[in-house]
Amino acid sequence: MSKNEIKRSISSSNTFSKILKSWSTEKGISLKNISGSYISFLSHCIIHQKNGNHLFILPDKEQALYFFNDLENLFNNERGVTLLFYPASYRRPYQIMDSDPTSILQRTEAIDSLDKHRKTLLVITYPEAIIEKVITKKNLQKNIISIVVGEELELDLINELLIELDFEKVDYVYEPGQFAVRGGIVDVFSYNNEFPYRIELFGDEIESIREFDPTNQLSNTTLNKIKIVPNINNPKLTLNKVSFLDHFPKNTIIWGKDFEIAQKRMEQGFEISNKVYDKISDKSSVPMPIEMYLSPQEFLLKIQKYSTIEWNRIIDSKEKIKIDANTLEQPKFNKNFDLLVTKLEEWKNNDYSIYICSDQESQLNRLRSIFIELEKDALCSFVPIGIHQGFIDYNEKLVVFTDHQIFERYHRFNSRKSISKSKETFTLKEIYDLQKGDFVVHIDYGIGEFSGLEKIDAQGKEQEAIRLIYKGGDILYVSIHSLHRISKFSGKDGTKPTLNKLGSPAWSLAKQKAKKKIKEVAFDLIQLYAKRKVQKGFEFQPDTYLQNELEASFIYEDTPDQLSSTAAVKLDMEQPTPMDRLVCGDVGFGKTEVAIRAAFKAVADSKQVAILVPTTVLAFQHFKTFSERLNEFPCSVDYINRFKTSKSIKSTLEKVKSGKIDILIGTHRLIGKDVIFKDLGLLIIDEEQKFGVGVKDQLKNMKVNVDTLTLTATPIPRTLQFSLMNARDLSIINTPPQNRFPVETIVQSFSEETIGQAINYELQREGQVFFVHNRVQNINEIGAMISRVCPNARIAIGHGQMEGKKLEAIILDFMDGLYDVLVATTIIESGIDIPNANTIIINNANHFGLSDLHQLRGRVGRSNKKAFAYLFTPPPQHLSSEARKRLHAIEQFSDLGSGFNIAMRDLDIRGAGDLLGANQSGFINDIGFDTYQKILDEAILELKENEFKATFSKELENRSFVNECILETDLSLVIPDDYVNEINERLNLYKRLDQMSFKEAQQSFIKELKDRFGEIPLETVELIKTLKLREIAKKIGFEKLIIKQGKMVGKFTTTHPSYFESDTFTQILSYIQKNKSGVSLKEKNQKLMMTFENIKSINDANIIVSEILD
Repeated sequence: MSKNEIKRSISSSNTFSKILKSWSTEKGISLKNISGSYISFLSHCIIHQKNGNHLFILPDKEQALYFFNDLENLFNNERGVTLLFYPASYRRPYQIMDSDPTSILQRTEAIDSLDKHRKTLLVITYPEAIIEKVITKKNLQKNIISIVVGEELELDLINELLIELDFEKVDYVYEPGQFAVRGGIVDVFSYNNEFPYRIELFGDEIESIREFDPTNQLSNTTLNKIKIVPNINNPKLTLNKVSFLDHFPKNTIIWGKDFEIAQKRMEQGFEISNKVYDKISDKSSVPMPIEMYLSPQEFLLKIQKYSTIEWNRIIDSKEKIKIDANTLEQPKFNKNFDLLVTKLEEWKNNDYSIYICSDQESQLNRLRSIFIELEKDALCSFVPIGIHQGFIDYNEKLVVFTDHQIFERYHRFNSRKSISKSKETFTLKEIYDLQKGDFVVHIDYGIGEFSGLEKIDAQGKEQEAIRLIYKGGDILYVSIHSLHRISKFSGKDGTKPTLNKLGSPAWSLAKQKAKKKIKEVAFDLIQLYAKRKVQKGFEFQPDTYLQNELEASFIYEDTPDQLSSTAAVKLDMEQPTPMDRLVCGDVGFGKTEVAIRAAFKAVADSKQVAILVPTTVLAFQHFKTFSERLNEFPCSVDYINRFKTSKSIKSTLEKVKSGKIDILIGTHRLIGKDVIFKDLGLLIIDEEQKFGVGVKDQLKNMKVNVDTLTLTATPIPRTLQFSLMNARDLSIINTPPQNRFPVETIVQSFSEETIGQAINYELQREGQVFFVHNRVQNINEIGAMISRVCPNARIAIGHGQMEGKKLEAIILDFMDGLYDVLVATTIIESGIDIPNANTIIINNANHFGLSDLHQLRGRVGRSNKKAFAYLFTPPPQHLSSEARKRLHAIEQFSDLGSGFNIAMRDLDIRGAGDLLGANQSGFINDIGFDTYQKILDEAILELKENEFKATFSKELENRSFVNECILETDLSLVIPDDYVNEINERLNLYKRLDQMSFKEAQQSFIKELKDRFGEIPLETVELIKTLKLREIAKKIGFEKLIIKQGKMVGKFTTTHPSYFESDTFTQILSYIQKNKSGVSLKEKNQKLMMTFENIKSINDANIIVSEILD
């Protein structure tokens, strides 16, 4: 195990033994020449020898998190070692409202652990966190509630205690400081644990305590005793505060990277808090800075009481013992593999041990195969561990490198705990939950208004149904067994639909019209697909080592979807039939990288590649991207667009004809008659939906036997993907890149000061800024305001009312770095990719929808620099609650792709429209997205069964005759309201149950109900069994089952006449012959029905129907 070899090497080193010799000196130790992650390995080895408490102070939060991750990977959940991160609670001084629950939880956990006397406790922190004063030990102990299994506990008492400690009572617990009571179950989220607790009482006795996951509300671990700790930042509890260092025992070792830096940061922080304090007008309720924060002088005095190990101090301190580690940072190789290999060989010849580390198995495999191809695999060992930076230890002849530095990728730290995830789940849930007054679509009756869950009486038995109101006040009750037939209406951008009238033919006409249209489009798609499958194309060779090297040098980590898309594309290229694959993925999800890999594979096989893009700007952008990615490789890239002179276009075309250019990028100019390729092997089409019909027709002729790869940024919903499975080969990239920085999002009122600071900061690090202002009328005034605030910034203004050429020229100049700030309307939303722009300022952000804000924010944070998004809004009191919710959501979900299930909703709608041609989105508005989807499925199935029977004969063999079976009954099958009393949650459970299979319900749903609400009542058990009944009935061929007054009637399918010739129907006939009593078969109104006598419960029904197919 090479990780242990590195540790052994360091444990037997001179540096290590010197530190241990001078361990308990009063003076403290000063280490020199410490580089990269050497300190992580060294401290890990020393802590193994010396247990106890260790506090690490790093210069800033980012370095602290990287160091924390290093130690987390090295200790790897070792027993007896507690490793904790201690962050600051506020982003800015005195912004009490800004405190982050995750940070407070981590702080509480650290303070709580210090009182537990652990064998080895490591706390990693940074100056801004240490400077905050904290609760005293005595006060903390006084406010903790201890709970032990088997002890007595009254519900009212715990209720009172929690409210006294400022816990908030809610329906469902998802963040610290909340609690919920349901029957004899109390859920509480204490501040000292990553997960909330579920306490189950039997009478007044505590029967069990479990931890549960707030995202799905399910228990995971059983505990014997717990402590409930309140918010330690609560002003009521923390009257006199002390320094965090006061909680540490005397024998603690304090490690730090140059304490002077820490002291300077504290001085700055202290100054800022004094300034903020001076600006506060009413100081009566606000403590003074000296009560809230530790002064830098106090910090130095306190730290002197402990043994210290300091490293890389710039100004030498005379009294400390100095030890030189003699290590050096991992050098830069600029992705040059030959240079890397030469250096490694040099070290190898000088008896150095060489290790390359990566936390990604796929990356290690790639590296291995590159070294094997170069016949250099004996040079080094590969270690599956993630560390932040490589180093060279000259004393011990040790080289430890990281893969992300070799390939210059951004390495992201994982901050382990984030409560926002569960919060996000709840925000999403709120958005998808049905509220009274929402529009819903019933597939058979059309659009109505949701009016709640209602109890109805069915022959003396209580049932629950959903009440819908239609045009003219008509009411429709929908049984809980048919919930899958209704869905929340989602049309375009919140437009209100018109309600349908019950009994009028308008709805079925709208459905028929949509189906006809869908069929026409789908017909062409399937036909083209069938045609290509019989053509012969070029078979590409398997990957070469150059291909591996190109893929390994990708600056980001590959996402699973990206890997599978790349693999699928390459596999298609190696097949004898021509490829026709569509890759869909959101902005910035890495489609271009898939295209680059495919293009290079073609070039490596001496074929040419044509890349067709919709706009001049994109042509230039792709040219830059492809050239940069491929400049180390034997491959020539060029482009043609209307900004090039006709002379240079002519010379480019000659080179293409003679085969000197491998990859040619261009707008529709590419398919002109004068563009002749020597040997075209691959055609890549970007943003296909933006081309006109003429271009597409010319393309069809060009691509019948050339491999074709199409990219689109319009996300295609997963659900549509299945129905189109056999019309196109689809790859969907739905996961965002791992190691993108989340974009730091700040929502505030308009402020020229902030604009000035944001732009100047960006200019200092040589970046660029987008300023989005969506009103053309006064966009020039905004430009003038920016040049007044930032006189040295070069500003460009762009909007949709300019003529195309002028706008393109401005955008190209901005891409080339001729301007620093682009003030524009939302035209920048559509696909401009400028890695150097890392700040976006959006004015009047309250006027944008969630998905627009997401798209706009996606314009920045595309490189490995930290990005910022400022959303300016009017003062909070002037915002509508909707706008406030949206802005809050976007601020919270700063991770790319984290909360974008929300935005996906309206993107889904756009995507479906584009996928099947522009004329589709009108229908989606009329009938709602979910209905559109159901109809699309039906249309494609019908085409497969009729027009394309031959092509899909294999697929059709195993399908069932009935898609769903509707159940009607007078039995009482409900989730009682004394079991689940919140209406929305009950509705939610009904909806989820209706979409499950019986097997899923048995495996997870029953367990969840027991866990969250206690023992399951009988009527709910029967309700769950209806799933099994509907599944068997569907297999038999029943479209509808009616269980009323002790009888059960099954109605056979009417849509598939071929069903009556099937084996299943033969089985039914023989069953009736055997069991003449109690079963009859008769026809009524041309519908065949089967009746069963004496059915008292769902259980009886299940037994009977199971016998039929036995």
